[in-house]
Amino acid sequence: MPPPAAAASQAESPMTTQDESPEAALASRSPSLNHVLEQFARDYLKDRRSERRWRLFSRVMWLLLFLALAVMLITSRGRASTPIGPHTALIEVRGEIASDAEASAANLLPGLKQAFEDASAQAVVLRINSPGGSPVQAGIIHDEIVRLKALHKKKVYAVVEEACASGAYYIAVAADEIYADKASIVGSIGVLMNGFGFEGLMEKLGIERRLLTAGENKGMGDPFGPLSPKDRAYTQAMLDQIHQQFITVVKAGRGERLKPSPDTFSGLYWNGEQAVALGLIDQLGSLDSVARNVVKAEEIVDYTPKENVAERLAKRFGASIGSGAVKALNGLGALR
Repeated sequence: MPPPAAAASQAESPMTTQDESPEAALASRSPSLNHVLEQFARDYLKDRRSERRWRLFSRVMWLLLFLALAVMLITSRGRASTPIGPHTALIEVRGEIASDAEASAANLLPGLKQAFEDASAQAVVLRINSPGGSPVQAGIIHDEIVRLKALHKKKVYAVVEEACASGAYYIAVAADEIYADKASIVGSIGVLMNGFGFEGLMEKLGIERRLLTAGENKGMGDPFGPLSPKDRAYTQAMLDQIHQQFITVVKAGRGERLKPSPDTFSGLYWNGEQAVALGLIDQLGSLDSVARNVVKAEEIVDYTPKENVAERLAKRFGASIGSGAVKALNGLGALR
């Protein structure tokens, strides 16, 4: 057993912390706490620097992407390659013919002009796969082909793939010769205007149509009201006139080769073999056979202006808002 003095000495030893104040305890641990705080501050600053670097990198990448798209927008339209020597110039007429489609006058005319002006292009071939569309767009394209032919004294050939109907055939007759596959669809020389009438449905639903107009005929063709005999007669006369314009263009383009029957201008369509017999086309053939055997220039160069990535993105993300309404208006007298 230790003596009383030793016991008292042990009670006052620094190892005893029962009477130690919180401030003293904090002070005794302060070197360790400061180290933790410093490490935390360093890690925080490191994370902030990393975040700033990543944000800067992201902005630079977006800027580079924007610049790349801008360059593509400027440089990617026009023909795909520059050949050395004679070749056959190709223009694609695909899909619906409309002002907001690839087969529009605004899109095709620059390529046509370039193809005609290129001295190495021995002839221009229109490769057509279209059900038709706007008579206005078809007329503009047709007339420009006729003008360029006369200006540059260069032959034009139309080659039909799946279909060359209505407005597409309107364009095709501008060519010197028309070729198609034996199973291609050709013709449909006619005009239509379609729509719906909802007046009966509105009456059943108890909906009242309130239409105010300034002008006696401003509400003509309103789908929520009945089609009057007067409106029907006026619209039919307009369609007949456009149809006659179409017939005149076909006769001028095909000339004596055309062997008209009562059905030729009725809106009926035929396969390639039947179209040859009717004089709607000249022979059966394909793009390759025409380039090889008719143009005598097997190398084919596409002059069709192509929609690039930037334009596709623009259309997808809102540039074509409202196109549905435009298409509805373009449906008036569509050559189909």
